[in-house]
Amino acid sequence: MITVLLFAHLQEEAGQDRLEMDLDEITIGDLKKELQQKFRLSQLDHVMVAINEEYALNDDKVKQGDVVAFIPPVSGG
Repeated sequence: MITVLLFAHLQEEAGQDRLEMDLDEITIGDLKKELQQKFRLSQLDHVMVAINEEYALNDDKVKQGDVVAFIPPVSGG
């Protein structure tokens, strides 16, 4: 299992803040595609991604037991 943590608008779109994905190994890019198809999450190309609290890129691999966080940009004033 891969645990996916969602924040801000992604959390609202999915209706939950945590997803458990039954995947063995996948790249971040492919995981984004999977999430867009299954949960219709938008704007995943514009979010920061972390694997086990380390920032990651689309080519980085996620394996079973990893925790992946999708963190949208934050604005404020």
